[in-house]
Amino acid sequence: MKIAFHAPLKPPDWPTPSGDRRMARLLMAALRGAGHDVVVASRFRTRDGAGDTNRQERLAALGDRMAERLLRRFETGGWRPEIWFTYHLYYKAPDLIGPRVARELNIPYVVAEASHAPKRAGSPWDPGHCAVAAALEQADLVIGLNNHDRACVEPVLGPGGRYVQIRPFLDLNELPRESVDRDRIAKSLGLSKAHPWLLAVGMMRKGDKASSYAILADALTRLPKGDDWQLIVVGDGSERAAIEALFEPFSDRTVFTGALATKALFDIYAAADLLVWPAINEAYGMALLEAQASGLPVVAGDTGGVPDIVRHGRTGLLTSSGDAPAFATAVASLLADSDRRLAMAEEARAVTATEHSLQSAAHAIDEALVSIVSGRGDGRA
Repeated sequence: MKIAFHAPLKPPDWPTPSGDRRMARLLMAALRGAGHDVVVASRFRTRDGAGDTNRQERLAALGDRMAERLLRRFETGGWRPEIWFTYHLYYKAPDLIGPRVARELNIPYVVAEASHAPKRAGSPWDPGHCAVAAALEQADLVIGLNNHDRACVEPVLGPGGRYVQIRPFLDLNELPRESVDRDRIAKSLGLSKAHPWLLAVGMMRKGDKASSYAILADALTRLPKGDDWQLIVVGDGSERAAIEALFEPFSDRTVFTGALATKALFDIYAAADLLVWPAINEAYGMALLEAQASGLPVVAGDTGGVPDIVRHGRTGLLTSSGDAPAFATAVASLLADSDRRLAMAEEARAVTATEHSLQSAAHAIDEALVSIVSGRGDGRA
């Protein structure tokens, strides 16, 4: 089928790496892997982080004009979509194009990863909140990637809408095919290969990411004295200086790498001993999934869709969100038990390969798409 793809938060070719951009690309790869013809319909970004109602009104007007332009192109051009597919729908970045295009072309409207926050009604983001609610009411299919979203999204769907839950996924072909040279990485980063390596991966920006770094720094102060751990921090952003300052007490054992290309990051996943990320308000955390695919056990905060990825006691440990003492206890327990870390590493590889592969996601998504298209053809949707 011909599928028009749109990611209103940030397009798949957005220059700054992020989990959102990565999942957008993976969804397109899954759709293409199932044999569909996928075209990025628009790179229009609708994000309003400040709650500026005037800006939201301007974005809505611009979105309407862009929808008209797309409709003219689809009606007169040689390529006309059979499905509209929007990735990541929430009140700060509503879809202001897809619902109208899908309605006027009489094609299914599909959303992957949507959230609906009733508390935003009447807030400065009320226009975006209402736009999300209207889009969900129209949606033929919502593909959930974060099980935490389901309770608020499903009741908003219209009578023909369907909700299908899948697990976040990866292209496992991106994993290093050869064993990683820990000696080389130790030398390049100035680390001792004899001591355990903790790894944190996250963008350095205000809000939840900065809060996660603050909880991590607090937790590290609580680890037993004399432990010989070292910390690698991968990430960059506007708050880097402030975040580096949080880890000043451990400067002799901490390395900041900045942002890394995919291959370099996966090499570090494979060489490290434990991923540590408090995951404050994390949707699910692509880094957590990438780490486990690389055989790296995880300690993370139990929030959002993180439990959909980290199997507590099997592939890592989950602690109460924001609880630095509990986080420190979990990290210390795994630092002290290398056999348990190795067992979790093997389980993490196995679980990711069987439950989080691109191929399994492509099959599940394709099955859902075929179902809604056939249902429309039979007059059931």
